[in-house]
Amino acid sequence: LNQLSHPGGCNPLAQTGRSKLQNQRAALNQQILKAVEDENRSRNLLKAATNQKVREQVRLELSFVNSDLQMLKEELEGLNISVGVYQRGENTLDIPVYLFMVLNVTLQWFISFLLQDFILEHYSEDSYLYEDEIADLMDLRQACRTPSRDEAGVELLMSYFNQLGFVESRFFPPTRQMGLLFTWYDSLTGVPVSQQNLLLEKASILFNIGALYTQIGTRCDRQTQAGLESAVDAFQRAAGVLNHLKETFTHTPSYDMSPAMLSVLVKMMLAQAQENVFEKICLPGIRNEFFMLVKVAQEAAKVGEVYRQLHAAMSQAPVKENIPYSWASLACVKSHHYGALAHYFVATLLIDHQLKPGADEDHQEKCLSQLYDHMPEGLTPLATLKNGHQRRLLGKSHLRRAIAHHEESVREASLCKKLRHIDVLQEVLSAAHQRSRLKYAQHQEDDELLNLMDAPDIISKTEQEVEIILPQFSKVTATDFFQKLGPLSVFSANKKWTPPRSIHFTVEEGDLGFTLRGNSPVQVHFLDPYCSAALAGAKEGDYIVSIRDVDCKWLTVSEVMKLLKGKGKDDVEMKVVSLLDFTSSMHNKCATYSVGMQKTYSMICLAIDDDDKTDKTKKISKKLSFLSWGTNKNRQKSASTLCLPSVGVARPQVKKKLPSPFSLLNSDSSLY
Repeated sequence: LNQLSHPGGCNPLAQTGRSKLQNQRAALNQQILKAVEDENRSRNLLKAATNQKVREQVRLELSFVNSDLQMLKEELEGLNISVGVYQRGENTLDIPVYLFMVLNVTLQWFISFLLQDFILEHYSEDSYLYEDEIADLMDLRQACRTPSRDEAGVELLMSYFNQLGFVESRFFPPTRQMGLLFTWYDSLTGVPVSQQNLLLEKASILFNIGALYTQIGTRCDRQTQAGLESAVDAFQRAAGVLNHLKETFTHTPSYDMSPAMLSVLVKMMLAQAQENVFEKICLPGIRNEFFMLVKVAQEAAKVGEVYRQLHAAMSQAPVKENIPYSWASLACVKSHHYGALAHYFVATLLIDHQLKPGADEDHQEKCLSQLYDHMPEGLTPLATLKNGHQRRLLGKSHLRRAIAHHEESVREASLCKKLRHIDVLQEVLSAAHQRSRLKYAQHQEDDELLNLMDAPDIISKTEQEVEIILPQFSKVTATDFFQKLGPLSVFSANKKWTPPRSIHFTVEEGDLGFTLRGNSPVQVHFLDPYCSAALAGAKEGDYIVSIRDVDCKWLTVSEVMKLLKGKGKDDVEMKVVSLLDFTSSMHNKCATYSVGMQKTYSMICLAIDDDDKTDKTKKISKKLSFLSWGTNKNRQKSASTLCLPSVGVARPQVKKKLPSPFSLLNSDSSLY
């Protein structure tokens, strides 16, 4: 299993809970694809039909297809919120459910023969010499289909992302398509999206890095300070990756990766990080002490506020149609739950803590005044602190608001089928609700209806404002698998050369007839037009690629000079290439294919207030077939740096067997 040769890769055949869920998701993806295709056929037939009876039959068929599609998407949503598999199951005093993302899944990638053809056509080299490098790339991508849920898994995905930068520069010219269709399944809709360049591949890997960080965050031990700090860090890093994806990749046809959806996902990650900050403060225990209660009340208000903003964002078009209903419901539940906790803590500090002689009046007055934008009519902070009756009235008004928020959170949770079946969530909401009702009953008086007071809103405040942590890909080492092709600054897909020319010339009395310049690869400079090399066909500006069958694309001027004048030979054979005019750098518009999308990606971008501008993607009428490729042998990869090496690195002589182009597509497209 080639995944095991990569640190951070998991055994794809291991029967874990996560692998079983992902296999179910893969099967659902295929069913959703078939249902979407049936829906498209029915819609096309409805447009073309003129007979009224035929149109009625098609409408009936379309209604059944839509119903099946909705059921499949609800089943997919259920898999995406599998608390028992993706999250820890500890029973805590706080809401134990996080919103997490599952990884996008992809079809197996068949690119071996495309790379071989390009090496022969563009670089004029024998492609069989690069079988090991192509197999290395295949192994790395296959390992990225099943990354482990830890930092090693993140580094694996980042190393592949960095490697894609090399591959794009080496093999994907900006002026033409390569005839390869990259296809991924959206995690939220289960719908496949395709694109004919490497941007979708790179964007999907970024999305999966963010998704993996969310799963790492949900698995942290929330019973320890270290675990909560790790969760905060993971969610902030997830937000950073997703924000980087939103700002960097603007041509992806995926609904998951539209700017509107990514903006919501970033808000979701930051809200959960802020929730972890609240849990860190509460972990040692909440002392029934005035200033402690002020602090936790404002922290709870902060969490309720960010979840309220998240729920509002989830309820807006165009993301409302594809955000799982359980996600929006849980955001609403948490906004009310933490809002209720804030009012409960304020009520407790007002009812339980009478201002006593010797207490710090100024500090308490300042804290109470900073809890509100303004005090209720007729009340002042210091007078309220000194008047026990006013404190009880204001405290009970906060309890009434707490009970109202609790009731709304319980009601919202009961309306969502997925949340109704999460027992721990129901227990936490019920216990918090009962606690507020019990405290209110303890201080209820007969003349309650005559002394109603509206509790003011609580100003949110936090000791740790969460923020986006941008990804640092440079910290993950990656080696250009195809460095034998030569320095990337010269030997890339966006430059074109003549085929290698053999130059046979004579060194007369140690005089080459030209000088050398540059540094890997070396160029011919100041060429004497009447020297032996010039008469043999050398031109000024030629790149020297080999001398006496020794590859010198990575050699320096001094090393090349030693080869030219070495061994006392007067006759020299060298191979050179000449750079052609190939300066066009404009990218073609990306041809995209998106099954069952009722709106184009451009329409999504126009529907939101975002600075990103995208070109209208083209539809293609025919999907290219995908061939699977076999499993290669395990090999340990040596660590290296991102910078291009100054000399070529020798490869093992043992060649790896490339996959057969005639194997059938494996239906197992799951990604763990």
